[in-house]
Amino acid sequence: MKELVEACHSRGIKVLLDAVFNHSGSQFPPFLDVKENGASSRYADWFHVREFPLEVRDGIPTFDAFAFGADMPKLNTENAEVQEHLLDVARYWIEEIGVDGWRLDVANEVDHRFWRKFRDVVKQANPEAYILGEIWHDSQPWLGGDQFDAVMNYPLTEAVLDYAVRGTRDGRQFADLVGYLLAAYPQQATEAAFNLLGSHDTPRLLTLSKGDKRRLKLATVIQFTFAGTPCIYYGDEVGLDGGQDPGCRKCMEWDEAKQDGDLFAFFTAVVKLRNSHRALRDGSFEMLHAEPGSHAVAYARHADGEKFVIALNAGKRKKAVALPVEQGSNCEVVFGEGTAVVKGRKLQVSLPPLGYAIVRVG
Repeated sequence: MKELVEACHSRGIKVLLDAVFNHSGSQFPPFLDVKENGASSRYADWFHVREFPLEVRDGIPTFDAFAFGADMPKLNTENAEVQEHLLDVARYWIEEIGVDGWRLDVANEVDHRFWRKFRDVVKQANPEAYILGEIWHDSQPWLGGDQFDAVMNYPLTEAVLDYAVRGTRDGRQFADLVGYLLAAYPQQATEAAFNLLGSHDTPRLLTLSKGDKRRLKLATVIQFTFAGTPCIYYGDEVGLDGGQDPGCRKCMEWDEAKQDGDLFAFFTAVVKLRNSHRALRDGSFEMLHAEPGSHAVAYARHADGEKFVIALNAGKRKKAVALPVEQGSNCEVVFGEGTAVVKGRKLQVSLPPLGYAIVRVG
């Protein structure tokens, strides 16, 4: 593992470990000791035991477990010995192996006091370590600067998918939810947010799009022009599909003859565009256009004297939007199939069905 981390670092790649501090496996030695010795085990308080012996009755374990699974007993993170054990783990892999941070499984089911201690230990080992929590809902309690650096931004995921992929959210509904998310979290948390469109726990983006690459591209354009840290789930960039687990966890397709070259070129271009312009990474955000019943949305990103307008059409018909600009402005479509022209004080953008345009305005 240490050799792998060093090889990654030499290539500019950082490594996060995916950790479960909420529960253990059924073969965890302390858990086996409690199964054998019951209440007399020195580890009896390491778990949330409701009744001895440890067994399953009518399908329900006599101890707390993740998803009621007897092979995933929940750890008692209030216990001082459990804390010491887990915090030693957190420190070891950073100090001895050199990993760059932690992704924390089912983070919302572990108490806040433990996560505060966890942050202290991790940041002492490496102040730049990235602490990422898996939380599927509103995450304000974890993003006050004393626990996580970021969470998996599933509320944004669902907003983007509903608008660009499923077609169940119109432009105004999408804009309203985006506005709520931008207001709910501190700016520092928003800029570090882990923005994803799919994961090992969800159907593949291409599958959700029913094979329509236009929808996949539209969703990805939003992801890469929005505040936060975009994450591509491996294989999406070459057209990997798959339904719910285990379909979404299939192996990477390394045979280039079986990869989607068009998608790979698209992802390469959108990554390069974001990396080349600070405005698309952490610039200010301004919603320009979103109407009830309409599938057109437009917003702007500003930084370092640059302004980009991102115009989107999640509808199945052509759409045109007119947006205010300063007199004498110029425009250039730097990415997308839409067209744009400035007439007087209006930027007029025409978009194909399920299309987009990233427009530089100056």
